[in-house]
Amino acid sequence: MNKLKVIQLLPELNIGGVERGTCDFSKALVKNGHESVVISNGGIYEKDIIQHGGKHINLPIHKKSLFSLLLSKKLSKIYEEEKPDVVHVRSRMPAWINFYAFKQLSDKPLLISTFHGLYSTPVYSQVMSKVDHMIAISKTVKSYIINTYRVSENKISTIPRGCDTDYFNKELLDNDWINNWYSEYPQTKNKIILTLPTRISKWKGLDSFLELISELDSNKYHGLVVGPTSPTKEKYFNSLKNKVKDLGITKNITFTGSRSDIVNIYKISDVVFNLSIKPEPFGRTTIEAISCGSKVIGWNHGGTKEILEELFPEGLVYLNDIESLKQKVIIISNKDHPLPKENSFTSNRMIKETINLYHQLLSKEV
Repeated sequence: MNKLKVIQLLPELNIGGVERGTCDFSKALVKNGHESVVISNGGIYEKDIIQHGGKHINLPIHKKSLFSLLLSKKLSKIYEEEKPDVVHVRSRMPAWINFYAFKQLSDKPLLISTFHGLYSTPVYSQVMSKVDHMIAISKTVKSYIINTYRVSENKISTIPRGCDTDYFNKELLDNDWINNWYSEYPQTKNKIILTLPTRISKWKGLDSFLELISELDSNKYHGLVVGPTSPTKEKYFNSLKNKVKDLGITKNITFTGSRSDIVNIYKISDVVFNLSIKPEPFGRTTIEAISCGSKVIGWNHGGTKEILEELFPEGLVYLNDIESLKQKVIIISNKDHPLPKENSFTSNRMIKETINLYHQLLSKEV
């Protein structure tokens, strides 16, 4: 296959799924003999890109402001110098700047966008559809694009997100980690551990999770909520703590906050949940947990449904049906219940399918 030069555009390179994915993709491009350039406002992953043979160009394309559109001239100059085969936009503000930069080019590269979400502001987001080809990270996102922007299905490819199976692995837990865990959280010892990995947010299904814990035998089960609370969500977090008291489950639920050892928490959990009340565009925690050998239960919609249909259909429950959720937990948390299939939603698969798509689209242009 021909050597390609690919430029990826995103706001910044700080912590987040899109940022990590951009970094991994840059590394894979170089490893496969291609040239990789990333344009962003920089961040913690910038060094990582350079270290693995990519190039980073710092441009403040992260600010949601009309003044940011003035950067289009600088961006078009970068394109003229770099002469990429493919420009891949991964976010809306950079896509708008790119839109005006492309108007200044006589020789335009192939333009791809990835829809990473179900965007709530269609007018602002429509720029993501003004490209040669779109990538949707799930069938749910593909349907959203077709219904919202009335674009031809032929202009969209579904390439699911993937996780790094070297990192999210099935290696046995280290005894020291287990001992430290039970010394920090003795309330989880000899209990069936039910884990909801999520930031504190109303639409992530925390209320349903607390109701579930209140319905289960308090001598057998313990619930964990693993994830951060942003300052804007403190009020909601306090309402959850009051709900815990009202339901009488103070001893049966633990909010751990952010943890860097999520891989091990997936492994020590008997069941992991995705209970988002709005459809997830994909459902990253679902594939991470399955990659670590965990059983997963989730509501029957969005990206979570797509993943579980393929890997663990018995983990699906109709939305907001707490009684069925309870029965499902009792059955699936049993040690003898079969585990999900091997995770097929891998970073390697996503990278391979994306590079193949570039080649396929470029060969049509010739």
